[in-house]
Amino acid sequence: MYTRHSLVWLSAQGWQSCRDCGGEKLAPASHAALARWQQADWPAIVRRADVGTPEHAVCLGLALPPDPQTGHKVRIALRAAVAEVRRIRGPLSIDAVLAGAPAHWREALQLLAADVARNDLTFGVYGSLALQALTGASYVGAGSDIDLLFAPKNRSQLEAGIALLQQHAQSLPLDGEIRFPSGQAVAWKEWAQAGDSQSRVLVKDDRGVQLSTLAALLASFVNPEHIDA
Repeated sequence: MYTRHSLVWLSAQGWQSCRDCGGEKLAPASHAALARWQQADWPAIVRRADVGTPEHAVCLGLALPPDPQTGHKVRIALRAAVAEVRRIRGPLSIDAVLAGAPAHWREALQLLAADVARNDLTFGVYGSLALQALTGASYVGAGSDIDLLFAPKNRSQLEAGIALLQQHAQSLPLDGEIRFPSGQAVAWKEWAQAGDSQSRVLVKDDRGVQLSTLAALLASFVNPEHIDA
């Protein structure tokens, strides 16, 4: 449920827990950012769990808009209790970020969204473009990518989605991850460039990072727990 890149809306106590967990490590600007997020009711984002995180807690993060002069983006690590979560949902759809996207991306994004829908695929948007759509602040710059989370249900969807990503990457700066039914994720570009089924790729999940073979990831599609109904 609390998978990386999910959006989490916190209760007032949840925001207080985030401040308490940060303690003296939170800079004044970070305290101000938390107050702004709470007041606007913007979501925090689920990140990989820290070592030793209790089962009843969820690790979250905020990324502030990049500094206009340096481009530096402050990231704030937070933690709250699961009981302090009001609502959780997956990343925004491509359609949901169109209005907040730079004008020169919109037509190509609409074409991508239409192809995704036509193939019955699941794509979400995270990163700078999602944050810009959620907050209205300026996150997307000249060098920004479009981070997509692609969650195929079977191997045929995986193949169709990779083909779409490669096609639309000709007109858009697409980046992001494939998330397999096991919850493990791999950069789609790394997957597309890998060789045979025994090739090893860098895999992320909600607890850490490791190397895995393509075959092991593909096996999650045939595990009885993940077979389509």
